[in-house]
Amino acid sequence: MQHALFGGGCFWCTEAVFLQLKGVSAVTSGYAGGHVQQPSYEQICNGDTQHAEVILVQYDETQISFAQLLDVFFATHDPTTLNRQGNDVGTQYRSVIYYFNDTQQQQAEQAIDALKAEGLKIVTELSPAPIFYPAEDYHQNFFARNPSQGYCNFAIPPKLMKLHSKFQDLLKD
Repeated sequence: MQHALFGGGCFWCTEAVFLQLKGVSAVTSGYAGGHVQQPSYEQICNGDTQHAEVILVQYDETQISFAQLLDVFFATHDPTTLNRQGNDVGTQYRSVIYYFNDTQQQQAEQAIDALKAEGLKIVTELSPAPIFYPAEDYHQNFFARNPSQGYCNFAIPPKLMKLHSKFQDLLKD
C-alpha cells in the first residue's frame, strides 16, 4: 500500500471524494504543515498553527496510480484560489500536495506544469510530507455518517457529480 497526502479545502469534502475511488482502502482526515504538535480542530480553525486540513489516502497502486489520484485532486477542488475553497477561507483550506518520495514530487510537478500550460494560475503548494496528525474521531468519514448535514449537502454533491462524470473508470463498483 502507498500513501498520498492532499489538502484541497475542507477535509470532509476531499475525504468524501477519495473514498469513492477503487484501490483506495482508507482515507483519514487530519492536519499537516503547521508548527503545533497534536493540533485540535479549534486550534487550526483560527489559522495560527498554519496547519492545512488534509487527507491521508492509503491506496493500492496496482489499482490506481498516484497520477490518477492527482487528476482527481485537481478536478475536484479549485487549485487557483489561494487559501480558499468556496466559502471556506483561511490558510487551513489551502491547496497542497505533500509528497512522500521523489516519484510523487515529479508527478505532482508534471501535473502542475500541465495545468499551467493550459493557462491556469495554480497556487497549489508542493512540499515534502510533514508529520500528519489525524483529526478528531468525529471528523472521520464525516459525510457518510452525516449525509444531511447542511454544509455537506451544499459542498460535497457537486464534487461527487464531477467525480462521477469525469472518472467513472476509477470508481468503486
